[in-house]
Amino acid sequence: MHQLPIIDLAVIAIYLLCMIGVGVWFSRKNRNAAQFTTASGTIPGWALGLSLYATFLSSNTFLGVPGKSFGSNWNAFVFSLSMPLAAFIAARYFVPFYRRSGEVSAYTHLEHRFGPWARTYAMVCFILMQLARMGSIFFGVALALQALTGLEMRTIMAVTGVCIIIYTVLGGMEAVIWTEVLQGIVKTAGAIVILWLVITGMNDGVKDIFRIGMADGKFSLGSLSIADFSTSTFWVVFLYGFFINLNNFGMDQNYVQRYHTARSEKEASRSIWLCVYWYVPVSMVFFFIGTALYAYVQQHPEALLALKQQVAAERQVPLSSLQPADYGDKVLPWFMVNKVPKGLMGLIVAAILSAAMSTVSSGMNSTATVFLKDIYQRYIHPDITPKREMRVLYIATTVTGMLAIGFGISMIGVKSILDMWWELSGIFAGGMLGLFLLGIISKTKNTAAVTATIIGIVVILWMSLSKYLPATWAPVRSPLHAHMIIVVGTLSIFLAGMLLTRVKRLKTDY
Repeated sequence: MHQLPIIDLAVIAIYLLCMIGVGVWFSRKNRNAAQFTTASGTIPGWALGLSLYATFLSSNTFLGVPGKSFGSNWNAFVFSLSMPLAAFIAARYFVPFYRRSGEVSAYTHLEHRFGPWARTYAMVCFILMQLARMGSIFFGVALALQALTGLEMRTIMAVTGVCIIIYTVLGGMEAVIWTEVLQGIVKTAGAIVILWLVITGMNDGVKDIFRIGMADGKFSLGSLSIADFSTSTFWVVFLYGFFINLNNFGMDQNYVQRYHTARSEKEASRSIWLCVYWYVPVSMVFFFIGTALYAYVQQHPEALLALKQQVAAERQVPLSSLQPADYGDKVLPWFMVNKVPKGLMGLIVAAILSAAMSTVSSGMNSTATVFLKDIYQRYIHPDITPKREMRVLYIATTVTGMLAIGFGISMIGVKSILDMWWELSGIFAGGMLGLFLLGIISKTKNTAAVTATIIGIVVILWMSLSKYLPATWAPVRSPLHAHMIIVVGTLSIFLAGMLLTRVKRLKTDY
């Protein structure tokens, strides 16, 4: 086990105590479900924007993005470039829609539009998506902290998870938002410190990073071919990012719920843009960290030998067969263990914890809200008392956190955090977004919506699972890249619903 210096342990301890302290502070206000879920609409727009930014900037970004750019190039940065377009649509149409509806749950309107089945379907997809996301985040933070402390990954997930559960249960949404404001600042500072340390370790600083990166194609955004959807081209990632961000801003309970915490509709819309203004340049910093680390190890090739030997042993493959993508996620933790000086390690660990805690805490709160509104009150106890509402929220938050830890443990051993999360999110989000767009744009009726959703689910399952078919079934495998699952799934539901509605109208007219 690595022994961190006292000053670094003190920084980490102070950070964790501050997070729990915020939860205790705001626990005095949590007297009803409205305060727990929406902070009674008292959050200023700037704080809400930083909160949304902190949710986006999870440990998947903190660790997965540098690992991705180290192992390949900047192709995944196109995801960030798609955000402004999705933000424009969300700020202009989604925020007013939800603020005027007055419904805390993002899925209540689906029942009004198509019936209980639509609300239940979207809610189940959201919960599965959140558990997958929180699990991948727990795994990411455990991967880094294992390298820094030597502790077992399951232990790290359990301890981190318990801390998050405590302040989220105690403080509710208001604690989630204000801790995220602090966490967003901490993790941004941590990223800047890491980048500075990598740059100062180069022979000729930034010049070497650009020289080596350009020579090896590390700054490439991917092929610009508009005819190739089988590989991760610029346009494939852009389409994926646009649809995922549209789902985030339009259907994800994490974001929809926070639109109701703002003081006004105008401040809620502005918070989306503040999130984009922060996330896009900061995500660029994380991509540059990965490229900088790649350049660093080119000048210090002997430094990576122990790490590569460890990965080769874990996978039981020859050392010579390893490619940068095989150990990309482990390079940043390795650098922090070996190159970060005493006194700064505590800040870096706090930044990693911030990256995990900000997204997990909001995911726990929103999942508990969905359970209360869309399951408990809808199917079990419609006339619930305020006291029982709070009890259900407390229990649901705790159980969600425990399940997320379990999901994280089950992910130990994956190759790329970012790739795994992107594929899972595409599977779960595709059906939700298609049904949502069908409900607010078209005049599709219930029968057509059911049929269109079934068609979309079949398409999503085919694109997701056909790659596991034996070689003899190769002709029926999906030829499209996994990033296209949400794109094709969403369009399948939306276009099928529109077509069925049109056919029915023509038959009626005839």
